[in-house]
Amino acid sequence: MSTAPTNKKQGLGKGIRALLDTIDDEIQAPKSNVPAVSGQNANATARIPLSLIEVNPKQPRRDFDAHALAELSESIKLHDIIQPITVIRIGQSKYQLISGERRLRAATMAGLADIPAYIRTADSQGMLEMALLENLQRENLNAIEIALSYRQLMDECGLTQEVVADRMKKERSTVANYLRLLKLPPDIQKAVRDGKLSMGHARAIIALEHVEQQLHVFHETLEKGLSVRQVEQLVKDVAANHHHNQTPGSVKVPAAKLPPAYKRIEDNMASHFSTKVKLDRKKNGKGSLLIEFYSDEDLERIMDKMSM
Repeated sequence: MSTAPTNKKQGLGKGIRALLDTIDDEIQAPKSNVPAVSGQNANATARIPLSLIEVNPKQPRRDFDAHALAELSESIKLHDIIQPITVIRIGQSKYQLISGERRLRAATMAGLADIPAYIRTADSQGMLEMALLENLQRENLNAIEIALSYRQLMDECGLTQEVVADRMKKERSTVANYLRLLKLPPDIQKAVRDGKLSMGHARAIIALEHVEQQLHVFHETLEKGLSVRQVEQLVKDVAANHHHNQTPGSVKVPAAKLPPAYKRIEDNMASHFSTKVKLDRKKNGKGSLLIEFYSDEDLERIMDKMSM
């Protein structure tokens, strides 16, 4: 929506009390009465309430990395989910999960009311594989659409990377490079999908370890129209700066956990400034705010956002 930037600025301009009071009001109401899809419209999606989705008890995953799940949850709070889960309709208003349990768990942790989903019919798997393979033959697919189709073939049709590569007459490394794009923050995936960012730019950004660093380079790339070579150099500079700021041999002390409301404020500010923001708050209400920057130009960019 065109009003999104204005709304974000208004939210950041509110007093801290207003932010704390309105946090629970930002969750969208769930939608229902969604159609099941198969065959040629196999990539159609709809949002369905999380409360109507159940995990298949015969195929539970138990190998979830708690830290990675928490990071995905925080990303979802800011950006929603770009890669839909897949469910099958069971009964009139219930759905069983086929793939995407990690995304479903993270969305639940993030407090989402509903989630985008591909909704399959019981006999649609063969049709789905055929539709996806035919879809991948199109010449106008962007990198994210290709990556999502590869992921669906693997998750829903039980194909390995090697089989997908063989079916598509591609090198396995090519398929792997597309799939890696799905590890990027949703904002960056959307930019690739919308043609605002090339796959070369996105692949360079993936080299950064932290989401806030990836978002910083992403925004710098769009604002300055950087080439792939320039992005690769910026990525090296950001990574080197991060490494330089680490004290050799230091032991990380776990930070005190922020209350959810203040964590949301920290996340909002990190998204607004496109860099890492650290909010510390003591029980007596005192605290500190740390906003990272990676160069003088980056500091000027942050100051402009502060209207200084």
